[in-house]
Amino acid sequence: MQWGMLMHFKDYIANLPPYKPPKLIRQQPQGVVKLSSNENPLGPSPRALRAIQDAAANVHRYPDAGSLALRQGLAERVGVTPEMVICTNGSDEMVFLLCLAFLGEGEQAVMAHGSFISYYLRTLEMGGQAVRVPLRDYTHDLDAMADAITDRTRLLFLCNPNNPTGTTNSAAEVKRMFDRVPDHVLVVVDEAYFEFVDRPDYPDLLAELRAGRGNIILLRTFAKIYGLAGLRLGYAFGAPELMGYLERARPTFNVNTLAQAAGLAALADEEHVVRSRAHAAACRTLFMRELRALDLQPVPSATNFVTVDVGDDMAVTSELMDHGFTVNPLSGWGLPGHVRISFGTDDENARFFVALRTVLRG
Repeated sequence: MQWGMLMHFKDYIANLPPYKPPKLIRQQPQGVVKLSSNENPLGPSPRALRAIQDAAANVHRYPDAGSLALRQGLAERVGVTPEMVICTNGSDEMVFLLCLAFLGEGEQAVMAHGSFISYYLRTLEMGGQAVRVPLRDYTHDLDAMADAITDRTRLLFLCNPNNPTGTTNSAAEVKRMFDRVPDHVLVVVDEAYFEFVDRPDYPDLLAELRAGRGNIILLRTFAKIYGLAGLRLGYAFGAPELMGYLERARPTFNVNTLAQAAGLAALADEEHVVRSRAHAAACRTLFMRELRALDLQPVPSATNFVTVDVGDDMAVTSELMDHGFTVNPLSGWGLPGHVRISFGTDDENARFFVALRTVLRG
């Protein structure tokens, strides 16, 4: 008998591509500069680190199952009630829970082709149909996404700023889309990188929530500007009825004790956020200048990463690995030829451009 042959696997899960971390991370973990995951190169807040150390003595106890203190802190910060906040084991768990809670077999989720790959994979895991709408100028085409909605559509994913292109949609564009979205469709707005945005007409969707809009949920995270990616801590804002429904699907104790303590402490460290935002802004200027100097055309970004067409994303990624750097090839995300490069420290960035010049001139 072969393993698994008598079990009834779901085809739409068995056919998913397995996750494969970059080769160099698996084979040569020492000395690798990882510019592939949009992490904060400055690290976490010192206050968060102290909170982790203080909380470590109590890890023999189960965490607060409802992340109450953290939810209260987040709610007070943005002017909503704790019932409008949910905390998860990273934003990816929230995407999974949304697909679990709203998608039946054959039901649809609308998303951009060239956006966060998790939306596509989690939709397929539920037997749902992923309706992927091409980007326009590397940005969500919100009119076309609204056109794609049918009576079988349950979710619409909008990543703003978009991962992996770093582009944003304006408040006017988002409002025009919302005017066309029927009430039976939940609009999932992933704002994982919103802290880095400086455009004045970025949409304030929390105001929509406070005004009573029920078919929207805002996803945010502590993984990016707060530098807590390793603790897996995401959160979301939505109407109380929606959050109460999602709480029924959320696993108990999904957010661990250290993550809850670190998240609450990180919220209070505005100095770290300001410093991280300034570093990302300086890196954006640097990367645009240096990539253009190599006759490349980087996509203007509002985030802590940049995407650029390098011709053969897999070959360039592999050669950069040989030089000790990981970047993210984007063929599987719907952007063949492109790579996404996260910003590193000043020293890492300088060494990266030496490696990139060598690879491109090779």
